[in-house]
Amino acid sequence: MRVAALVVFAIALVACGDDDASSGSTTAIESSTSTSTTPSTITSTSTSTSTSTVPGTLTTSTTSIAGMTVTTTVTTTVTTTVTTPSAGAVVPEGFEQVAAKVTAADGTVCELCLWLAATGDQQALGLMHVTDLGGPDGMIFRYDSPTTAAFWMKNTLMPLSIAFFGEGGVYLDAFDMAPCTADPCPSYPTPANFVDAIEVPQGSLDQLAIAPGSVLSVSDLPCEPTTGA
Repeated sequence: MRVAALVVFAIALVACGDDDASSGSTTAIESSTSTSTTPSTITSTSTSTSTSTVPGTLTTSTTSIAGMTVTTTVTTTVTTTVTTPSAGAVVPEGFEQVAAKVTAADGTVCELCLWLAATGDQQALGLMHVTDLGGPDGMIFRYDSPTTAAFWMKNTLMPLSIAFFGEGGVYLDAFDMAPCTADPCPSYPTPANFVDAIEVPQGSLDQLAIAPGSVLSVSDLPCEPTTGA
């Protein structure tokens, strides 16, 4: 008699903006199956491979069916992708990282990690000279009260998109900004009475659920570091 046992396990969790090289983590379980022709014992083994240094968790279960023993062994490995800036890359310095959340108009929730520019000096520096975000999704400029100002791209090398949020985290506007090393550089007028502005690599706002109707919530907690050691 030929009896086959098939065990398949697949779980995948992908964070917002994972297709951006700047950040992201994936947890996955993959499986393979084998079939035994021995009537008395059927063994199926599921394993996964990854580059993570986190040890796998070994789970074994044994079930008796009509005098036969079915043994299933599953090795689960958690894979965490950590982004290390490329050699020679310039990443933001002198900024803390803060966790934030965007809720889109359709209810989609996206967790973000952002560089925090909260002081005048930090906001004046912004992403000047930066060539790699080093892990976070972007940089958030936080103001103590509603403000109206202008942004420019002086000595900023990365093409950026910027989105503005008012009190209560309400989305106000967004637009793209081009790099500029000239003097003078053009200024980009902002919507009135914004309290938060988020700069991200150009074209990635949609990946982060930032669009008309979305709402921003910024925590007081740091996000998990994503840069390599």
